[in-house]
Amino acid sequence: MIAEIIINSNVKNLNKTFDYNIPYELQNKVKIGSRVFVKFGNIKKLEEGFVIGIKDSSEFKVKDIEKVESNEYIGEEEIKLAKWMAKRYFCNISDCIKLMLPPGTTTKIITNRVKEKTANYANLKVEDIEIEEAIELKKIKSEKQIRILKFLINNGETLVQDLELFTDTTRSIIKTLEKNGYIEIIEKQVERNPFIHKVVNESKDLNLTDEQSKAYEEISECIDMGIYSSFLLFGVTGSRKNRSVFTINWKSNKRRKNKYNACTGNIINSTNSR
Repeated sequence: MIAEIIINSNVKNLNKTFDYNIPYELQNKVKIGSRVFVKFGNIKKLEEGFVIGIKDSSEFKVKDIEKVESNEYIGEEEIKLAKWMAKRYFCNISDCIKLMLPPGTTTKIITNRVKEKTANYANLKVEDIEIEEAIELKKIKSEKQIRILKFLINNGETLVQDLELFTDTTRSIIKTLEKNGYIEIIEKQVERNPFIHKVVNESKDLNLTDEQSKAYEEISECIDMGIYSSFLLFGVTGSRKNRSVFTINWKSNKRRKNKYNACTGNIINSTNSR
């Protein structure tokens, strides 16, 4: 038996069926609407696809279906609907099929596409005294190698790029010291800092408008009296209602350091109606 499979891809060229053989051991599991995994092209990892048709034979030399998710499939009516949607809205069938999957069903596993940033660090592999003896006994004669070793003795672990810069040497000299067993190069993950090139100014006290001040006083009065009420903040879009709420909460907390701000999350009325 041959399964007609749509590969789960948004590439337009792949918006067509590909024939795959249904192995004997999977014939009772594969049906129209099944979610399967197959070898596609020269890609080593398995690609996800959906069975949208089954036939007796194929005119092509076909590969076997590698795996089937037996508990994840959609019915033939949904497949027909997906085909109609793809034709009607000019999109890939696989995108329409994914809309039919039961809630919580995962499709392709998307890995974290942000690669970990790493950097190489140089560190001494032997004790300082051994290096000093090697230099004294002329086992290390290169002036540049000595310069690197003395820098590491004085400064400890250093980024390789910085080591090259501060000692006016090259990567090959550092590699030679590593080969001779005097230093070691360690690859470490570097934490990304999104604010490294940004200036973050210290927050200043925010001044309230007359209406905001009036609302603040009403809320403060409630807090002082132990009255927990709801208030309505009325204003047009862009009138900084959220800013008003946060400012009032901040001022209230600042004024009463150890008291819970009873009005957090409540809506405040700046039109004097509550």
